[in-house]
Amino acid sequence: MDDERPDVLTIGRLAHRTGLPVRTLRFWSDEGAVPPVGRSAGGYRLYDAESVARVELVRTLRELGLGLDDVCRVLSGRTTVAGVADAHVAALDAQIRSLKVSRAVLSTVAKRGSTVEETALMNRLARLSAAERKQIIDEFKEEVFGGLDDPRLRDRMRAFSIELPDDPTPEQVDAWIELAELVRDPGFRARLRTWMELNTPIPGQGRPPGASIWWARQIVQTVAEVRKGGVAPEGPAAAEVLSELFGDADRAAVLRSLEAGIEAGAEHYRRLVARVRGQNSSPDATEELEWLARALRAADQT
Repeated sequence: MDDERPDVLTIGRLAHRTGLPVRTLRFWSDEGAVPPVGRSAGGYRLYDAESVARVELVRTLRELGLGLDDVCRVLSGRTTVAGVADAHVAALDAQIRSLKVSRAVLSTVAKRGSTVEETALMNRLARLSAAERKQIIDEFKEEVFGGLDDPRLRDRMRAFSIELPDDPTPEQVDAWIELAELVRDPGFRARLRTWMELNTPIPGQGRPPGASIWWARQIVQTVAEVRKGGVAPEGPAAAEVLSELFGDADRAAVLRSLEAGIEAGAEHYRRLVARVRGQNSSPDATEELEWLARALRAADQT
């Protein structure tokens, strides 16, 4: 019988030779990936040494994640391994990005102890397209910064963008989720708008006294050094720091701007933007700004 020849293999012997289950080989055979070279007198499928090599190739391609249709196309010569691999790399990249987004969402859910509704919202925010993300930021920019009569601010806002890269890290996705929730909050928008109005020059006048706090990091650095030295915001040493920082500027105006920024959460917003962009932001200055506000209040009462 043909199936007893040493150079001819039944499907059972092929399974033993390759270490694969008979049912897998039968499926591959039915799909045309490993066709039999003939049939025995009893109608059983027969394979040869080349079939063994073909099985090993199919197994390798399947382990790399190629679908059986793509495997058959390669084996039939309708495409190349390189061509299929290139397409598969692109598909894997998309899958990896999707998995990173899923991981970031689940990580955020775990940290927050989110409800089902909150989880669904975070998932939608994380999976927005680039155009949808841009629309959210553009609407936020228009409501918070639109109409402010400050040419320098308008120039900054035109160039201002918050974009996730094509391959964001889980940390960037996590920051985007939080930022998107924040900028869609009407209360946050209103508080930030109030703060911006206090920091926008009136036509024909100079910049408001408090505006420099948020754009000059040396003020924060000075306060950080003072705090490190143990200076209390209510003491005479703090009054000297205020004189050094603001001279004869309108302290009440400085305090109004500072309190508005703290209430708006401007520092938290700044750091979220940096995280989304993957930038190394300067340290959180919330405690320094609160120290400065206490010092200004104390000075106002003396």
